[in-house]
Amino acid sequence: MVTPDAPVSYGHGCVAFDDPAEFEAAARDFLAAGLAAGHRVRYVAGWAPQGWDFDPELAEPATQYPADGITDPAATVAAWAAEVERALADGYTGLSVAADTTWLVRDPLLRAGYARYEHLIDRYMRGHPLNGLCGFDRRVLDDAVIAGLTCVHPDSDAPFRLYADSTGSSSAGLDGELDDSTREELKQALAHADLIPVNGEVVLQGAGLAFVDHRSLMQLDSWASRRGATAVLRTRRGTAARLAALLDLTALRVETIR
Repeated sequence: MVTPDAPVSYGHGCVAFDDPAEFEAAARDFLAAGLAAGHRVRYVAGWAPQGWDFDPELAEPATQYPADGITDPAATVAAWAAEVERALADGYTGLSVAADTTWLVRDPLLRAGYARYEHLIDRYMRGHPLNGLCGFDRRVLDDAVIAGLTCVHPDSDAPFRLYADSTGSSSAGLDGELDDSTREELKQALAHADLIPVNGEVVLQGAGLAFVDHRSLMQLDSWASRRGATAVLRTRRGTAARLAALLDLTALRVETIR
């Protein structure tokens, strides 16, 4: 039985890199934290790390994900859940994985399935001891693609992040800034999250929302209306509630929280 030296918190992040050494360094720090907490740690990439002071499990990407890409997001989540159960059965406290997933999103036709998977695995991570770090190679993927992928990870440097805030399917966390530059990415992220209304409402927990412009509020209103639901945006930004009151919004309610 592994006795952890330090706790590891829920973690689901990503790093976009120009040099594989950047991903390797981020993966080293991420997996070291998992190791200290008693997790099984796994490094998934097409090359082995160099100069680490611990030895993670090594795996080729094609052995960890479906060969034809993530076409069934729920099945891929189930496969990782089984890996977590194996780690627990072997005496570990959980599983931490750092994976270069660039190859999974090179084909534009596979990106939607991957992004949906990211939201589902994020939801799973909220209730189970699985932590993940994804890597995206900027030499292969353009800026627009990377923007659409990083924003569905709660720990990233994307302008905004839309992610699972619990194990439920009716709410999501929303951090960062929403403006003209994030319009398309927000549209895609909301579609991938596919929130299911409960009592006619979906909730966006925006405690970490730093800025939202009026067009983004209108975008959220239109999105909720198309889903036949009321979207409840909970944010510390009192200006957002005042701005919403000036707009003709029928499907968005903004609540100010402390």
